[in-house]
Amino acid sequence: MNYFSSKKPYFIAGPCGAEDELQLQNIANSFKHIAIDMIRAGVWKPRSKPGHFEGRGEEALKWLSQLKNISSLPICIEVANKEQVELALKYGIDAIWIGARTTVNPFIVQEIADAVKGNQVGVLVKNPINPDIELWSGALERFANAGIDNLAAIHRGFSSYDTMSIYRNKPNWAIPIELKRRYKDIPIFCDASHICGNRELIPMVSQRALDLDFDGLMIETHPNPDQALSDAKQQLTPDQLSQLLSHLIIRKPLSNSSADEIEQIRQILDSMDAEVVDLIGKRMELVAKLGKIKGDNNMPIYQADRWREIVKSRTNWGEKNGLDAEFMLNLFELIHDKSIKTQIHILNELAQDRPAEK
Repeated sequence: MNYFSSKKPYFIAGPCGAEDELQLQNIANSFKHIAIDMIRAGVWKPRSKPGHFEGRGEEALKWLSQLKNISSLPICIEVANKEQVELALKYGIDAIWIGARTTVNPFIVQEIADAVKGNQVGVLVKNPINPDIELWSGALERFANAGIDNLAAIHRGFSSYDTMSIYRNKPNWAIPIELKRRYKDIPIFCDASHICGNRELIPMVSQRALDLDFDGLMIETHPNPDQALSDAKQQLTPDQLSQLLSHLIIRKPLSNSSADEIEQIRQILDSMDAEVVDLIGKRMELVAKLGKIKGDNNMPIYQADRWREIVKSRTNWGEKNGLDAEFMLNLFELIHDKSIKTQIHILNELAQDRPAEK
């Protein structure tokens, strides 16, 4: 069965770690009354430092196998090597996910892809801990090449040294959006729990993901989160999960009339974007002429007073058109950076053309 394309949005929930059999039974029973599509549970828990709860291993797989007696929901777990895949298949686990620490290692990803080849198990691939879309793409392609049709991606945010961020892992939404553009047939879910690291933020991030047309959510859920052996702050109770799902706004597919109106507006936007690109191209032609003049007269490329003038005037122009100062600064920082690089390239070419001094 192709789990991840069976409905949208698709909801995956369950504890960070499978701690004991009763905990899992409580979760499975509570999900009978909540619109959950798959149960998740950590069997092996790779922690940053030793001495913390690292999962129950094969014992937890036995509990999950027995869980099928009281729940019809498919079950997914994290795996990090070939041996764990073999055990997951032995106990009838329906799907596996590849964790962020594993996605960064193409050797291990390939080992796991080889281990699942020829099996009907579902595979979910989390983004790597660093914002590297090529690593993420490469991992997905390795499983696709292994013949895994039941394949999905999970956005869990990216590690950062920014201690002021409200997130445990920064969302950096542009990266999963680009992944979705590249692989339109691969569902992508949002692991709001790991992005937030704090249960209070989970509703906001979950709604943002659905607004961005993600295919579903993965939410960590525990019968008693405050007593959880791992990631206690980011887990919800089943009641909190039920409340969250009931308040989410599910965006509807476009109607024919709306689609026609949107297409008309998009055609206008495309035309305007073409004009913007043309103007930027002409601007860079003038920048190149400016660079040659500076080079011929041995003038510095960067002029602080001119940059201050650009920031001030463009910010004022933007505000008159309803564009905030931060947006205008970000926009012209990109343009200015390209201008500087263009002029440096012109200076380097002039330097090569000049005869060497004797």
